This record gives sequence, C-alpha cells and structure tokens, in this order.
Amino acid sequence: MNSRDAHLPDARADRAPLHPTVLDVGTQRVAKVYAEAILRAAQASNQGDEILEEFESLVKDVLPADPRWEAFLSSGVIGQHAKAQALRSVFSSRASPLFVQALLVLNDHGRLNLLRPIVAACRELRDQQAGRMRVQVRSAIPLPDDQHAQLLQQLRQTFHKEPLLEVQVDHDLLGGMVVQVGDWLYDHSVRTQLESLRDQIIARSSYEIQSGRDRFCTTDGN
Repeated sequence: MNSRDAHLPDARADRAPLHPTVLDVGTQRVAKVYAEAILRAAQASNQGDEILEEFESLVKDVLPADPRWEAFLSSGVIGQHAKAQALRSVFSSRASPLFVQALLVLNDHGRLNLLRPIVAACRELRDQQAGRMRVQVRSAIPLPDDQHAQLLQQLRQTFHKEPLLEVQVDHDLLGGMVVQVGDWLYDHSVRTQLESLRDQIIARSSYEIQSGRDRFCTTDGN
C-alpha cells in the first residue's frame, strides 16, 4: 500500500498525534466499538484477517512513510469532504472496497485520529476469535529453529492457544530470553540472573555486617 503520490490538502494546523503513548479508558472503549463494527462487516464476507492486514499495513507502513498523512488524518481544520475525496483517490485502486468503506465511515464520524487504537483493538478481537495470542520474545541471539519450535509447543500447552511469536534480539540480555504474554512475564535472561545474584550477595553482606555489629554491641547500645 503506497500513498506517496497522493495530493493532500494543507494540514499545518491541529496536528494531533495518531499514536498517544497512553490511551485513556474512554478512547479504548470507543476504539473497541469501531473495531467490533469493522470486524462484523468483514466477517460477513469472510474477510476478517484481510481487513486487519490492510489496516495494519496502513498504520505500520503508510503512515510512518509519509508524515503528511499523520497531519492530514488527524487535522480538525480539513473538512470531512476533502478527506473523503483523498481517501477514495488514494486507496480505491490499492485496497479492498470494504477497507475503503471502513475508512470513510471513520471519517464520517470524525474518528480517523483513532486509527491506531482502533487497529490495535481489531487485532486483539481477531486474535481472540481465532484462538491466537501475541507473544513478545526478547533474546540475546536469534532463536534457533529447534528452540523456536520448543517455545511454541510450551506456550501452546500452557495457554491452550496458538502463539504468534514476535521475536526481538536484545544484546543487553547477554544470554537467555524474556517471554511476555499480556501481563504474564517469564524472565530467564542472563542479565536478570546476574542482577538477582548481585542482590543476594548485597543482602548477604549487609546481614553479615549487621550481625557483626550486633555482636560488639552491649544491651544498652554501647
């Protein structure tokens, strides 16, 4: 999906970001409502995964590649009619009709500035429906195929869902890996083990120093 040749109206004013670092509860609730509506429409024609792929391509590929889209879609100065014309011009020949229609609906309701939270909600809902779960994995080196397969099997047995691994190499870990599924965290990195060992040594040293002091103190503190 490429939008670099699109002509966009000026959006100098009102450049509200499309990706706030913290989403309030109200924003998440609204995003979920629109995500549910988009997925219902997509699933009626068996396009649940396809519509999600198109939206993810928009927020991961198109928007970062051309900052003009960030300003354009989030602008409160540019009217809905101008936005609708641009959306049709850019995406009608590049994406599915359902995707274009979904964008136009979001535009009609003034929700284009919520694209990222809406896409995130779509992803979460679609994963739930398909029995999938996103797993963030950080490892000191790229996972060998056998370790990758073993981790998949262990996650399936533990969570009874199909894991989708998102692996990132993090050399700061020194060795081992960190696996996170939602709020569940398994940290078996060398760095964490070394830090734990250091804390134990410090605690043990502090205890021995205090014990030594106590032996030389009388009951009246002298």
